[in-house]
Amino acid sequence: MTTSPYEHHDYDVLIIGAGGAGLRAAIEAKQRGLTVGIVTKSLLGKAHTVMAEGGMAAAMGNVSEEDNWMVHFRDTMRGGKFLNNYRMAELHAKESPERVWELEQWGALFDRTKDGKILQRDFGGHRYARLAHVGDRTGLELIRTLQQKVVSMGTDVFMECKVLKLVHDSDGRVAGCVAYWRPTGEIVTFSAKAVIIATGGVGKSWKFTSNSWEGTGDGHAMALWAGAKLIDMECIQFHPTGMVWPLSVRGLLVTEGVRGDGGVLRNSEGQRFMFNYVADMFRAETAESEEEGDRWYDDHAAGRRPPELLPRDEVARAINTEVKAGRGTPHGGVYLDIATRRSAEFIRRRLPSMYHQFMELAGVDITRESMEIGPTCHYIMGGVQVDADSAATSVPGLFAAGEAAGGLHGANRLGGNSLSDLVVFGRRAGMGAADYVESGQGARSFEMGEVEGAVREALAPFERTSGENPYDIQRDLQEMMQANVGIIRTGSELEEAKVKLEEFVERVKNIAVKGGRAYNPGWNLATDLPSMLTVSRCTALAASLRKESRGGHTREDFPKADPEFAKFNFALSSDGGNWDSPVSAAQSALLAMPDDLKALLEEAK
Repeated sequence: MTTSPYEHHDYDVLIIGAGGAGLRAAIEAKQRGLTVGIVTKSLLGKAHTVMAEGGMAAAMGNVSEEDNWMVHFRDTMRGGKFLNNYRMAELHAKESPERVWELEQWGALFDRTKDGKILQRDFGGHRYARLAHVGDRTGLELIRTLQQKVVSMGTDVFMECKVLKLVHDSDGRVAGCVAYWRPTGEIVTFSAKAVIIATGGVGKSWKFTSNSWEGTGDGHAMALWAGAKLIDMECIQFHPTGMVWPLSVRGLLVTEGVRGDGGVLRNSEGQRFMFNYVADMFRAETAESEEEGDRWYDDHAAGRRPPELLPRDEVARAINTEVKAGRGTPHGGVYLDIATRRSAEFIRRRLPSMYHQFMELAGVDITRESMEIGPTCHYIMGGVQVDADSAATSVPGLFAAGEAAGGLHGANRLGGNSLSDLVVFGRRAGMGAADYVESGQGARSFEMGEVEGAVREALAPFERTSGENPYDIQRDLQEMMQANVGIIRTGSELEEAKVKLEEFVERVKNIAVKGGRAYNPGWNLATDLPSMLTVSRCTALAASLRKESRGGHTREDFPKADPEFAKFNFALSSDGGNWDSPVSAAQSALLAMPDDLKALLEEAK
């Protein structure tokens, strides 16, 4: 039994994060008869999972009978530019349909085909219509379904609780964490035999992002500090279609479902420019009209999706190119037009959330006018390096799933793969943690010295009478990362970023906050900045080392992919275990793919 001077809770399995991955992990561990606690920084139901609106990818073949797990595996590997952990891609492709049917059994209300099957829609990078969906609010339905299941099972959920650091036992196994209640500032500790990191993404380190305030990379950073490795941190997905104007909705995501349902991208000259970025095919300027271009594409594309549904990294780079060439909108984006392509009734029926949120928040009627959009930091392919089958990290007792885990998506994630990722590997993390606990290997002690060190560090800003304002540091960090480690990178900018990030380390050490610990957003941000800075340093370091362009990582000075860089991930380690410790990188060889899976990839080349 742990003796702690603070409020304390003890569980078999502790899950940090209450998005799709964390909730699905909780269900799995709870079904095994273990005690389970969920800690969430925000509120239950408010996870970033709700931003995945378009659907969840699963090769069920309800719309395209030709679809199967093998095609889905190929698409995922190709989308990830073969930097993926092949075993994760294989498990994901095979198990996604079962996870969709499971959600349906638990009460998820998917859209239906005329004959009553689950309807599936087109999405970028997928060969067939593969995304099971609930209008354009699929992530919300997934969260609603999973949280009802979790609550019905009697799982303990600790909301508005910010985790500061993972805690080990005397043998180096992860034994729980130290946290504080955001409303009161009071410290709370949790001990557990296994801990699952399911904390989501890192987007708040960039100026333009679809991520909510929670996306500060806490799980990535805590796992690194605890001794785990991070991979592919250079691979950041800038979603092609985030609103750039009006300011009230800047960064807000426009689901890929808009393009899947017929929306097209136009530059300031009204040209449907994506035809220009289809290699060795049709170029739009050779057509006398858009209608002629559409007809040509329909006749000659050999079953391919429209060019707006190329993989996200390719669409984002095309938009960036148009803007840099002076063909952008007045506010630095391009236009996404569905109003001239579909009826108002169709748009309101198929895209109800898109219609209502932009009408209410920005006065933009998408049934009548185009949206002004541009690339926005949306998702990180990089994360904690895990075993594919068990979601275990290299640190005993620590597991990771969802966006916080790396490997599945390689250098670029296909749209729709995120939601199925959450349930496939959330379940596997729950299984892996339960197996670990039942094997008797779990931690038996709790290092209070680590707890006290983390508490002293968190409270230090209150002791300074003068120092840096955390909001100034956050603003400067976001602007620097957007400018130097954004969608297009150069070696000189990355080296500059690495130098500036070390300056940010000193600035964060000098933060001063006023007031008490209760309801203090300045202090809350001060405790987020170490995580934000850690993931920023990891991204800049890995990006400087990957001297090629691949997926979500584009180097202007190395514009082509280098086959040598397709053989390994950059694995990052903390040389000291604290947020201000140096970070080092080493090459981690990709798993050798079996011949039968290699043959699948060769078949469609």
